[in-house]
Amino acid sequence: MSETLPISITVNGKVRKANVEPRLLLVHFLRENLALTGTHIGCDTSQCGACTIQLDGRSAKSCTLFAVQADGSEIMTIEGLAKDGELHPLQEGFWEEHGLQCGYCTPGMIMSGVQLLADNPHPTEAEIRKGIDGNFCRCTGYQHIVKSIQYAANKG
Repeated sequence: MSETLPISITVNGKVRKANVEPRLLLVHFLRENLALTGTHIGCDTSQCGACTIQLDGRSAKSCTLFAVQADGSEIMTIEGLAKDGELHPLQEGFWEEHGLQCGYCTPGMIMSGVQLLADNPHPTEAEIRKGIDGNFCRCTGYQHIVKSIQYAANKG
């Protein structure tokens, strides 16, 4: 039997406690233990960005962290962005500007966009492209993703 360690993480505003194996990746904890499946697993090598979340107010790839490393932290996933039934401006932007095709990369793109707009509320197109360069999309060609983030920036 494997050793487990107790963790306490605030996820989308709710304190979540669990005993986890030290080797459990944060992405698996979110998806399997908490059933927050909006955080996607895309590459298992930390290159695609599909697993991007907000960890203590900064974007992070949850496939690069163990759940025990997040003990005591605050995490925001894509499921926590909408408030009182109202889409977050980035979610609305992806809807209005057709920023997705298959949708697999979308949660990670949006969560990276949250960080981008927190750091730079009115980015240029070049700054948006640089801000999402850790996220891969294999469908859209990025133009509509950029427009989606511009939409959110103009709304904010």
